[in-house]
Amino acid sequence: MLLLALDSSTPRVTVALVDVAADATVRVLAEHADDAGNRHGELLAPAIQRVLATAGAAPTDLRAVGCGLGPGPFTGLRVGIVTAASIADGLGVPAYGVCSLDALALAHREQPGGLLVVTDARRKQVYWARYDEEGRRVDGPEVSAPDDVAAAARGHVDRVVGPGATQWSDAFAGFAIDESDPWPQANMVARLVAPRAAAQAPTEQLTPMYLRRPDARPPTSLKAVTPR
Repeated sequence: MLLLALDSSTPRVTVALVDVAADATVRVLAEHADDAGNRHGELLAPAIQRVLATAGAAPTDLRAVGCGLGPGPFTGLRVGIVTAASIADGLGVPAYGVCSLDALALAHREQPGGLLVVTDARRKQVYWARYDEEGRRVDGPEVSAPDDVAAAARGHVDRVVGPGATQWSDAFAGFAIDESDPWPQANMVARLVAPRAAAQAPTEQLTPMYLRRPDARPPTSLKAVTPR
């Protein structure tokens, strides 16, 4: 079963095409990542086209779509989720979502001990989640100040991964900051949704994890546009 997975919850856009076996094991056929900055909308579709071409596959060959749901900034995250939902709806295949921090944690599961995953939330804050020694998420996802996250995590984990860890290295002083694989990877998104895809689970509504209220708000009073 061919599954397309993607994540746009960070400044990096990542796409993977994988083959999911009946036992939910995953074989990566092609993957691509771009440092997008604020150009998620410009880079995601070409990245999808590239992985399909690399694997010699057509969109109609897809049988499921997986997507990272964040947390992440509104615009970039929305691009990935809308794209994934549109592809799934257009092809009539199921879509499955995962927390993007879970995908990042999965890439580091082979190392011992608990884990704290942090990514940049801007406004001097980070998105974070904490995982136990088995890789299970036990806290989060939440958005908080780096100092507050570090204080709450002390005594629970020794290791921190993600771009937020290096960006706020002073706050996370005393933790082992793992700088390898700092971004969520689409192939890890694929591995997380593979059991649902293999079981042919019903499609899911892809609901973004913004964790913040939008900046735009409806006006509380009407502004007069004609003289009184």
